[in-house]
Amino acid sequence: MNGILSIVATPIGNLGDITLRAIETLKNADAIFCEDTRVTAKLLARYEISKPLVRCDEKMEATAAKKAIEMLQEGKRIALVTDAGTPGISDPGGRLVARVREFAQDVKIEAIPGPSALTAALSIAGLDSPEFTFLGFLPHKKGRQTALKEIAASKYTVVLYESPHRILKLLKELETFAPAKKVTVAKELTKVHEEVLVGAPHEIAARLESEGKDRGEFIVIVEAAR
Repeated sequence: MNGILSIVATPIGNLGDITLRAIETLKNADAIFCEDTRVTAKLLARYEISKPLVRCDEKMEATAAKKAIEMLQEGKRIALVTDAGTPGISDPGGRLVARVREFAQDVKIEAIPGPSALTAALSIAGLDSPEFTFLGFLPHKKGRQTALKEIAASKYTVVLYESPHRILKLLKELETFAPAKKVTVAKELTKVHEEVLVGAPHEIAARLESEGKDRGEFIVIVEAAR
């Protein structure tokens, strides 16, 4: 019997945002590979699920992939989750799936779709055009200025993820490279302090800084060049 690898999307904040199919898949898994076992344990406790957890963050992904392949070749069912959202979208998971496809070709790999911060932010941004480029997190140093120049010149809307530690830096960089562009910043989506800010980069930076709201998870949407 061939194993099954299920890529399971989990809530990006509100634990109620999980599909019935995702819950059923987690219940039926022989093991759950996850970015942070502590975060996943909280989600499982909410739905009274008890399963072995295997760490699969960025540092452990190669080791986890080897263990996953061994289990899948034994006919086991494995669920892969990250701390929030869809695995492999600026989150661990892509390399594990690639290894399984390469070394366990008879294994079924299935998507259990659900929450994604990317699509959630786009759905409430009110964009005129459906076309966009997703860059995930920008490089911290090498290649960062080149990426910012490309964003400034892009004929497509650009979507980025940013951490609370660098959100003000990013907005100030966008003010330098693309001061005329409209920016939408979605903060803490689906959580108690969810907020969406729209305006020029310097306007949003000033508001976040003055109100002390430069904390949480951020999705930044930069409008296309006109």
